[in-house]
Amino acid sequence: MTLDRWLLAGLLALTLGLFLWGRYRHDLVALLALITATLVGLVPYEAAFSGFSHPAVVTVAAILVVSQALATSGAVELATGPVQKLADRPLALLAGLTITVTVLSAFINNVGALALLMPVTIRLAKKSGRSPSFYLMPLAFGSLLGGMTTLIGTPPNLIVSGFRAQETGEPFGLFAFTPVGGLVAIGGIAFLVLWGWRLVPERKSRVGSEELMNVGRYLTEATVPAGSMAAGKTLAALQPKDVQVLAIVRDEVRIPAPGARRVLREGDLLILTGESEAIDELVREWQLDFAGPEDEKLAALIENDDMALVEAVVRPRGQLVDRSARDLNLRTRHGISIVGIARQGARLGGRLASTKIRAGDVLLVQGARDGLFSELADLGCLPLAERTLSLGQRRKRMLALGVFVGCIAVIAAGLVPAPIAFVATATLMVLLRVLSLRQAYAAVDWPVIVLLGALIPVGLAIQGTGLDKQIAQGTIALGEVAPTWVVLGVILVASMFLSDLVNNAAAAVMMCPIAMAAAQGIGAPVDPFLLAVAIGASCAFLTPVGHQSNLLVMGPGGYRFGDYWRLGLVLEALIVLISVPALMLFFG
Repeated sequence: MTLDRWLLAGLLALTLGLFLWGRYRHDLVALLALITATLVGLVPYEAAFSGFSHPAVVTVAAILVVSQALATSGAVELATGPVQKLADRPLALLAGLTITVTVLSAFINNVGALALLMPVTIRLAKKSGRSPSFYLMPLAFGSLLGGMTTLIGTPPNLIVSGFRAQETGEPFGLFAFTPVGGLVAIGGIAFLVLWGWRLVPERKSRVGSEELMNVGRYLTEATVPAGSMAAGKTLAALQPKDVQVLAIVRDEVRIPAPGARRVLREGDLLILTGESEAIDELVREWQLDFAGPEDEKLAALIENDDMALVEAVVRPRGQLVDRSARDLNLRTRHGISIVGIARQGARLGGRLASTKIRAGDVLLVQGARDGLFSELADLGCLPLAERTLSLGQRRKRMLALGVFVGCIAVIAAGLVPAPIAFVATATLMVLLRVLSLRQAYAAVDWPVIVLLGALIPVGLAIQGTGLDKQIAQGTIALGEVAPTWVVLGVILVASMFLSDLVNNAAAAVMMCPIAMAAAQGIGAPVDPFLLAVAIGASCAFLTPVGHQSNLLVMGPGGYRFGDYWRLGLVLEALIVLISVPALMLFFG
């Protein structure tokens, strides 16, 4: 190999190693790879940031805004109505939920579709008498299957379409993925509903009313007696580092979420949350008196018309990840108190204010009822409670649906390219006040945008240096002694394997040049090989970290790390058996 190829091969190996290590965020690793490739001459200076203007990157950002608009307006929730009638039939409910999330994921962001259905699923699971874990893993897998079926279903499809446009001058159409992706989705859903559910561990997760919402495990109340050192002091003076004062009851009047400058008086009743050791220390130091009401009374004191208790899942890359409530000063900045934390179905002990929060944790939080959901969204959390739509939101449903359907129609008719159509649709959603400009910017998953923008020039460098052909030599040699479908299967499985280890978009960027080189080397059409990459990159079923959807259901389902591969491995094998013949049939 030439020096350029050696340098690029080493850089790719280092990048993959950093992705797998997980010590640094994927977007930061991608930027490091781009800057290094540019400095050593693998990517021209003038092309270093061309990836950020790539149609795939622009389309992904616009689709995220449109998906948020559909969710905010309540338009997507119309699809959940029929499913809720199946609560008394668990298998029928499983089928209904999985089909619904698959269809939604074909047209909106798959994580967004999953987020919309999770609260419904958890509520219906309780009605059906089954654990949420019975439904949540198939739901997550269904969201991935749905993304395979259209151009806009998932970022890898847009990336693959971009490479095709570079090679042939024409991108894939909106429904070019549907013949194969649709068959894969139908086969995957049938497997999950008819037999695959037997491989889902039905964890009796303690997340929910059984454990996390058992507020008596976290809360207690104490009074300020006559002569107490706390009388006349502010809450800030008490310095309750690991104890939160959720409310004060004074003369039978509730003061929710009292500020740090609130002065205590004799006779005040304090609602405290924290671990027992920290509360004991506070009570002793400031001469308070314990009181012990029933859990129901405590819940009523902290949850009322003004305040609410809500469970929420911490999403990957949210502000809370790897930080504590104290680090973010949640109470002062956001008006939120963390009452409990559960991880993989079990309640965490220790001092909650200083506990480092992880992606997938389930939090029990208290805050002002009217702003709690928006604050949680800003922090990157998914509330596990359905939010009642206001009258104004109901009126926006048809407007949002009309704009979205119009967008799909003009793309399908070939009147306007997908990037232009979706940017126009996102702009219209803001102009028509379906969502605010602030919500639009918040909807964009910026780490994914940075990841794509940084890696696309590196992917093009794989072609520019000829490293793609070098790597594909083994596959080309296989094509000399084996039929084309075997080579196609190898590309598909390699993409699957890579997507289980790194971000699916990164897997697509790295595999597309290799797939095209392999196709050209054996004289085969490029399209089935690119589509094999798209399908494989969407098959991150083996681990919870392979895709955000998998990680999002881990906490509410009480799953363990090793729970995914049993169902995921069989599903991936089935997808190979379906997709390779389908690719040969429709594109061979």
